[in-house]
Amino acid sequence: MDSRRNFIGKFAGGLAGALAAPGAVSGAGERIRLGLIGAGARGMQLAREAVASGKGKLVAAADIYPARLEQCRAAFADARSYGDYRELVRDPSVEAVIIATPPHQHASQFVAALEAGKPVYQERVMAFTVEHAGRMRAAWERTGQVVQIGHQTCCSGQVRDAAEWVAAGLLGKVTAIRAHSFRNTPRGKAPWFRPAHPGMTEAAIDWKGFLGEAPARPFDPNRYVNWRYFLDYSGGQVFESMSQQLAFWVKVLDLGVPRAATMRGGVYLWKDGREAPDTMSVTLEFEEELMFSWDSGMGNSEPGTGELVLGTDGTIVRGQQIRYLPQKVNRPGEMERLGRSPARPRAAMENFLDAVAGVSAPECPFEIGFRVSVACRMALESLHRGRPVYWDPDRGEIV
Repeated sequence: MDSRRNFIGKFAGGLAGALAAPGAVSGAGERIRLGLIGAGARGMQLAREAVASGKGKLVAAADIYPARLEQCRAAFADARSYGDYRELVRDPSVEAVIIATPPHQHASQFVAALEAGKPVYQERVMAFTVEHAGRMRAAWERTGQVVQIGHQTCCSGQVRDAAEWVAAGLLGKVTAIRAHSFRNTPRGKAPWFRPAHPGMTEAAIDWKGFLGEAPARPFDPNRYVNWRYFLDYSGGQVFESMSQQLAFWVKVLDLGVPRAATMRGGVYLWKDGREAPDTMSVTLEFEEELMFSWDSGMGNSEPGTGELVLGTDGTIVRGQQIRYLPQKVNRPGEMERLGRSPARPRAAMENFLDAVAGVSAPECPFEIGFRVSVACRMALESLHRGRPVYWDPDRGEIV
């Protein structure tokens, strides 16, 4: 247990020296040459963040839909275009890779990039399944490449505030985290919906490339553009929102993989063909004797998104701001505290580029991504199986 608890700290501490190896990236003062896999809205946003930081330059992009590559060329005229991500990772001019594709594609692209000697910024959730997570771990351990997982919350100023309060012992024994994420949309406008454009045809889209390892299905532009609806490619809100909230506290409290998970819910509101639940409740039980509960819905925006971390000596309330509230029964003289650490724009991307350059260690390293993605898959497996599920650490399996 001690070795697991110290893993992230040891990894971060030992990484800086490994990153300093000569010849790994561009010379001092030069921008890191980046390749983007997945030139959709999120991928383009990440590419813009990298360029705006002054530390990265987009030199190549890969996408299975040519129209997205055309949009990318309009924004980044010097970037080469590839229809197959494997061609991009073989490009010797690409020094590091950003992956922003649907989760079911992550493992194959991540492994290919690492084995080609490229550091990776992997957008969340890191792994779609436990088998994918294991495959990704093996490649990461084998190659020793820099990896940053796109849980941007782990690079926020709020992490520093929360970690400071925890280190000072202001919470006492934490036994529960109550989290929530609720949203709403105008009547008739379904959350996540994107229209299938006329150009999204079987001739234009590499459908086999989209499916990857997912079950074979006839071409369907709706599945392509609204992949978040379908459990072959997405974990729905569990992947989109719970993962972000959980990652924050996995980092701050150094939580491991849950020992048990229970999820209930379904499509109660949006009867538009989606499979991913729009209303759900998840409970995760950790070896650290802590329960993480998360409730989510897409039909009302109250009470928004946030967490309550409940300790014997105090509470942390996190939303747009983060604050500490003492439990007066145990800390009668303690005062409330408001987080003060500033939020840095583009913090996660800048941290990745600094890590590639050998300046710092990743603030959301592989291990956090691994633990969070396994926890998310456990929740979904509980929903699928209709019962609680458990983590077998010896076999590395959900049972």
